[in-house]
Amino acid sequence: MSYNIYDWNQSLQQRNEYVEDRLKDGSPIVAVSFDDGILLLTLRTAQQRKVFDIYDRLIMGALGKQSDIESLRLAAIDNAHKEGFERSPDDVSIQRLVGFALSPAIKRIYNDQQTIPLTIRAVFAEMGKTSDGDHLFVLGYDGEFAIKSGGAVAAGTPHAEEEAEKVLTESKPATISDALKAAITAWGVGKARLAPEVERTERDRDEDSSESDKPLDPAQTIRDLLSKGGTVEAGLLSRSTRRESKFRLLEAGEIEPLLYDYR
Repeated sequence: MSYNIYDWNQSLQQRNEYVEDRLKDGSPIVAVSFDDGILLLTLRTAQQRKVFDIYDRLIMGALGKQSDIESLRLAAIDNAHKEGFERSPDDVSIQRLVGFALSPAIKRIYNDQQTIPLTIRAVFAEMGKTSDGDHLFVLGYDGEFAIKSGGAVAAGTPHAEEEAEKVLTESKPATISDALKAAITAWGVGKARLAPEVERTERDRDEDSSESDKPLDPAQTIRDLLSKGGTVEAGLLSRSTRRESKFRLLEAGEIEPLLYDYR
């Protein structure tokens, strides 16, 4: 059977639709760079973690199919430790990990018509000596990645990511409290923008905008998830800690005071 470029494009379009349909309802992952380090945050109802440390000063968070997230996490850890062992820990960087190891591998899976593409979108971050030296990457299911500065968001749609990142750009947090507030707000904006658009008939278009046409309130989106038993998962890479490991998950007591307005 002949296989032309039209068939190839059609196949890629179908693969895109398959993955994007499964990502659109996912919980956004928000990364914020501030004076003391990098904060990685999401809200979730499931038990599975979404935020992980990868190597010294390297972290990742992802949304999508849990088995694919775990496969990506293990691949990132394996590649980082192999690089550190064969070369030097100083040679382990997000640029090399995402650009030279993970991205090509994901692209091969995406372009192989005999395999199912990964259902995943991830944020990777590397902490520098100062916030100006922090590096943030957003990696997609097709292996393409974008380099961000100051803050990054992985969400189910490009529009949701753009709107959430605007919050981070405007906030410019300096403390962990500021970073948490900005990240939670950005999550709410990103999640609210994932709501499906209302399909309207020609008659509806001629009428005034109804309540259903209005975008969802980000704060209400957060309240709704928390009321359903949702929790905040946040990981911190700290520049000031004296511990050997720079990464730790924040405890509920550090996060709960910031959620009073959403209870």
